[in-house]
Amino acid sequence: MSDASEDARTADEASGTAAWHTRIEHVRGDALTGDTAQTSGMRRLEAISGRTVGSERLWMGRTHVGPETNSGDHHHGEAETAIYVVSGHPVFVFAEGDREVRVETSPGDYVFVPPYVPHREENPSADEEAVVVIARSTQEGVVVNLPSLWADVDRPGRE
Repeated sequence: MSDASEDARTADEASGTAAWHTRIEHVRGDALTGDTAQTSGMRRLEAISGRTVGSERLWMGRTHVGPETNSGDHHHGEAETAIYVVSGHPVFVFAEGDREVRVETSPGDYVFVPPYVPHREENPSADEEAVVVIARSTQEGVVVNLPSLWADVDRPGRE
């Protein structure tokens, strides 16, 4: 490598413009968009996605469920979903055999929803909104609304 090339490379690295060095994106809490897939009974707000910041493998946002409200039954396709409970006491419901299983949560709790698992969120509180932060392993907010927790879910590779 010539001295001029070496100097240019060193200058690029020092200024943070090397090919591997990209910028950090900042999304303000009041700038989240509701222009994402929705499920009845809840409001999803998109923060981090391929569309908003150019992420390649991640979607992140916030969900609000009003008092005494249930979401519709749904799943998130191939996405693994991690949930952090910010406020309220949301209940996450899924089917196990012929019964509904209810996971009751509190602020500070985490919930993991595996790919393709039908579920719904419920907020049993009479006066407090439930707010959660969601992260998914896909860059888009995949949402497949279902008629019930027992609906047949098309999973790739399943016969």
